[in-house]
Amino acid sequence: MSSLISENDLKHETALVWLEDITHLDYVRQSLDRLPTRVGKPAYHRDGRMVGYATLSTDAKASRASGTFRRRVFWLLPHDRDTEPTGLYASSAPAEAIDPTTLKPRAKGRKTERSEGGPPSSAMRELGITLPL
Repeated sequence: MSSLISENDLKHETALVWLEDITHLDYVRQSLDRLPTRVGKPAYHRDGRMVGYATLSTDAKASRASGTFRRRVFWLLPHDRDTEPTGLYASSAPAEAIDPTTLKPRAKGRKTERSEGGPPSSAMRELGITLPL
């Protein structure tokens, strides 16, 4: 889950690969998965769909115990807001949800008013910060 991801977990990231246009997504779910490779599209074993993943530099070390690499994967479930806008997450978001526009290699990303299902706050508007809604 995003709150359990540390900056140290992300230090070997070189890129985020998006499989969909993230500008149309209010949030994506983020997890740190154990994967057999540093790069390339990982296998996906959840309900829903993978929307992106991180790639790692060649200096990233595999776990001695499992031989796997810890890489971020971004995904959505069938009942998430993009497919059910008036459903369970119409005005909230799951714990691991992050606004995809705040994600970058080596940066965890964050929740925003947009990802939480609300309009931009007055403070955001005053600062001229606009996010696609």
